[in-house]
Amino acid sequence: MEIDHPISVVTDMAGHNRSHGRTEPSGDRGGGGGGGGGPRPRLRRTTSMGRAEDITQTEQKIRHSQPDHPYGLLVDPPQWFYTLNGGPFRFGDRYPSLMVLIYLQVHAWAALAIEKLLARSVIRPSFGVFLQIVNIIMILMVPHVVVTYLEAVPLVGLTCVCWCCVVLSLKLASYAHVNSWCRRDRGGTQRRRSLSYSKSMESLNPPASDRTEVDSAPEGVAIRKLVHYPDNLNLFDLYYYLMAPTLCYELNFPRSDRLRIWFLARRVLELIVGINMMVALFQQWIIPSVRNSLEPFSKMDITHTTERLLKLAIPNHLLWIVSFYLIFHSYLNLIGELTQFGDRRFYLDWWNAPDINTFWRTWNLPVHRFAMRHIYLPLLRHRFSKFSAAVAVFFLSAFLHEYLVAAPLRLLRVWAFLGMMAQIPLDTLTVFVRKRFSPRLGNVLVWLSLIIGQPMAIMMYYHDYIIERQDIAAE
Repeated sequence: MEIDHPISVVTDMAGHNRSHGRTEPSGDRGGGGGGGGGPRPRLRRTTSMGRAEDITQTEQKIRHSQPDHPYGLLVDPPQWFYTLNGGPFRFGDRYPSLMVLIYLQVHAWAALAIEKLLARSVIRPSFGVFLQIVNIIMILMVPHVVVTYLEAVPLVGLTCVCWCCVVLSLKLASYAHVNSWCRRDRGGTQRRRSLSYSKSMESLNPPASDRTEVDSAPEGVAIRKLVHYPDNLNLFDLYYYLMAPTLCYELNFPRSDRLRIWFLARRVLELIVGINMMVALFQQWIIPSVRNSLEPFSKMDITHTTERLLKLAIPNHLLWIVSFYLIFHSYLNLIGELTQFGDRRFYLDWWNAPDINTFWRTWNLPVHRFAMRHIYLPLLRHRFSKFSAAVAVFFLSAFLHEYLVAAPLRLLRVWAFLGMMAQIPLDTLTVFVRKRFSPRLGNVLVWLSLIIGQPMAIMMYYHDYIIERQDIAAE
């Protein structure tokens, strides 16, 4: 007995009636002889039209056929572990995502080895820069290799790998850049006069050469003798920087003098509760809303697409706010406390931003500081205009946004890239509104771009992802 693909349909040649998995008696056909009662041949509809509708109908039929009638509360905690593990748990699994994260340490060691060779003048500076660039490019290529050769990597695990690759590449870029500054001037040990923590009593009586740093130390921050280049080139210094909640390398980081247990406990509790809240919100509202948007978005039904977009905007924005709090407040403060990192300013009051430029300068300070320190200001020193330097920053941000979406989904599109590059004209618009009308109206435009832009991108990527996966399955 022949079993059709779930997307295939049976088309009646006379009345254009669809039926799934059954045949209908045939009448007279094409002027041929009369009354043949045999079954009509089933014809597969071309896959170039109506695929989203077929996918939606198939999902609905499967759902209706389930004996438990799954409606109402859709939150299913056991399904969360199934998704994280990429399938049912089996003893002896190799956990490819974890193996990839361990492998990334090789690139960190390579960056340190290159810096040691440069400090000893074993290789030329130009060749050292070339090696560091190749090392960073290889880090960014890791997810592509994983996708190509390790098909069993779950989506969540691959997403974590991509995020770690981006963070590591930015950190190592700053690491190489700052060490190159130190090589140009062996007398200067850091770009920012910040102090480090030590339990040694000798730190209370620093040498006279470091007195200016000691006198300017913030209250409650312990001090020690400053580290000078190339004494910083060691594994302890490198791994402290890789663990610290910052993307900008320094030879001497600000350090706190104690570990607050109750502060750690609150941050851990926030992460546990917040992550479960996010997953439940995603499973209860985001997934159904995105699935319901597939068919009207594919048909370009403006009315129903707008309705689905607005319906998706509310839970998506709530999810975004919760994720922001968990990442920039709970997680980074947790890491900062564990590493006794002194600089805890990870965000400013971005919610009051009167224009897009202010929003991007205040909502993610680690990335903003990296962009200013290693892209924007160096380009200005090389006689680039402020606009050209800003475009370069947005271009890098757009590339990384597309990278973080395309690599886990195994789907190359440019929606995230175009969305980030669209921030440039949007910034011009919001600045005009702020100056011409009021900062409050500019703030309204900023919030509208956040509330509407993200659901639109989600709908586009989901549509393309489902269609792409269905085409692969059909082959």
